[in-house]
Amino acid sequence: MTKIAAALIFLIMNGYVYWYLGSAEIIPDRALFEEFPNELESWGCMGREEIDEKTINNLMVTDYISCNFYRAEPNSAVHLYVGYHERQTRDRESGKATAIHPPEHCLPGSGWDVIDSQVVPINFLAEAGAGPAGEAKRFIIAKGNQRSLVYFWYHSRGRVIARSHQKIFWMFLDRARLGRTDGSLVRFTVPIQFGDEEAAEATFQEFAQTVTPLLSDYVPN
Repeated sequence: MTKIAAALIFLIMNGYVYWYLGSAEIIPDRALFEEFPNELESWGCMGREEIDEKTINNLMVTDYISCNFYRAEPNSAVHLYVGYHERQTRDRESGKATAIHPPEHCLPGSGWDVIDSQVVPINFLAEAGAGPAGEAKRFIIAKGNQRSLVYFWYHSRGRVIARSHQKIFWMFLDRARLGRTDGSLVRFTVPIQFGDEEAAEATFQEFAQTVTPLLSDYVPN
């Protein structure tokens, strides 16, 4: 039985390597984030944030938007980050991995503690015709007396994925089938003011439903 299992694994790996190496790499066309609007209904970006070169080299991100969006009535703020990676392999020149970094690995290094973590369904993309339904990770993070609500997901080749192992599985499969490993991290961060988590949740839901219908031009399906 062990020999049969080993033979099957060998055949599967052989087939995968042939499939993987036999498909040409495809980088899809897309709009650049410099074209992403700064005004979204009642929301306004008060100035794009530029990520320093050291961080860019660490993230190996191809294109991104990072901005605090504000709304006067009612007074609300959301930080939007979308980072696009045209490939998630290993850079030929530097040898660095170009895969998306999971946010939960980066937050402790920047002084934030994750005090609540859930995987929740995301349906409003499908409802708005902006993409498939899927899952997101929902965090409550803390630094001193500050609290923020964070939602993020991997928006990759027509999928909305919360779990890193699923992202990796589909990345390898799509590289073999489609010649694509491109993908994006979509992240929203909402300050929790006066301990009102429900208000922060409502702000996220409203802002995300405003933003996500625009993403398909910048994040290819």
